[in-house]
Amino acid sequence: MPCAATRTTVRGAEPRNAAGAAASMRTDVDRSAINAYIGSMFELSRLRCFVVLAEELHFHRAAERLNMTQPPLSRQIQLLEHELEVRLLKRSSRLVELTPAGKAFYLEARRLLHIAENARVIAQRVARGESGLITLGFTAASSYAFLPRLVALAKEKLPDIDLVLREMVTLDQVEALHAGRIDLGFLRPPINRYGISGARVLREALLLALPRNHPLAARQEVRLADLDRQPFITYSPVEGRYFYNLLAGLFQEAGVAPVYVQYVIQTHSILALVNAGIGLAVVPESARSLHPDGVVLRDFPAEAKARTELFLAWRDDSENPAASLFRDLILREFGEAAASHGR
Repeated sequence: MPCAATRTTVRGAEPRNAAGAAASMRTDVDRSAINAYIGSMFELSRLRCFVVLAEELHFHRAAERLNMTQPPLSRQIQLLEHELEVRLLKRSSRLVELTPAGKAFYLEARRLLHIAENARVIAQRVARGESGLITLGFTAASSYAFLPRLVALAKEKLPDIDLVLREMVTLDQVEALHAGRIDLGFLRPPINRYGISGARVLREALLLALPRNHPLAARQEVRLADLDRQPFITYSPVEGRYFYNLLAGLFQEAGVAPVYVQYVIQTHSILALVNAGIGLAVVPESARSLHPDGVVLRDFPAEAKARTELFLAWRDDSENPAASLFRDLILREFGEAAASHGR
């Protein structure tokens, strides 16, 4: 090593004059140079040459493995020994052996090469979207049946992608997508935000939820007219705007006027109030998976011909490769050809 490597500076000691200050500055500069020297010492190509030679213990075979001739290989080993100031190999006309220092260095060199290769693979997988982190927004209703299927699909097809799940109402998801706080969102239409696009991934029927002791619960079929003037628990006109507008439109078109007694955000809360006998409700078909006690679920009257929709939404300028790969997988499995683009 150069002699400068032996210079030291006592931390906290201040130089007493200009000469001392200059000496201290030179020491700091020298130390930076030494750090740079050490950092370049373990050039990966040089380490690879040594590791292959240590495994073959034969210059000709090692050179063939490395797709090079023997003279450049010998030069690389000489440079490495010069940098380390250590003999790594014992050479003779017939034999190549590792010195004790060479044996120890071989183990560490092989570990460093493995770390470097692993870093390369990880970087490439992240760039291709095969590894990484995705923050996913979802509505509560989508978590009853659709979200478990989606998570299972992700584990099977993209096992190296980590999902962070955020339960949010549709309005909050749109804002979070716009601000970049989530990568993808499962939300209700319409998507009215510039730079955000989406595609439908699910359509499901509606169910009528009745208290077990309600007279209509004994019927196998219920008509829309039977719901007139009935007490109803419905979705909030703000946080649950999609369901609120959908159901209000259905009732208005049929000339049915239910009596709204409660406005609630989440489906499971609505079913709890139905169980308490407060009123009837209309919920998405996925609510069957909740198995609500004390609640009878009937198909919504066929004449309404109503279905709910769930959309996958994303930012048009997303820079997360994992999110793009996951989005494409979802659209292949669940999506429809037509996409809805934000305005």
